Amino acid sequence: MPDDTQDDAPRDLPPAALRALAEAAERRALAEAEARANPRPPELGGRNGLEPVRYGDWEKKGLAVDF
Repeated sequence: MPDDTQDDAPRDLPPAALRALAEAAERRALAEAEARANPRPPELGGRNGLEPVRYGDWEKKGLAVDF
């Protein structure tokens, strides 16, 4: 079974790919810092449990609707 974990060791990638990976890591770090600095307010009267939009369906009273 292959190992699905990602390692941070550079592979045989072209320089442009390495730059793109570095830029993506920087953007992720900036987005995480922004999310920590400005957290979203809690939803009042919202649904409990997992976010339905993220998981692709909405269930209410036993009926599921796929987007």
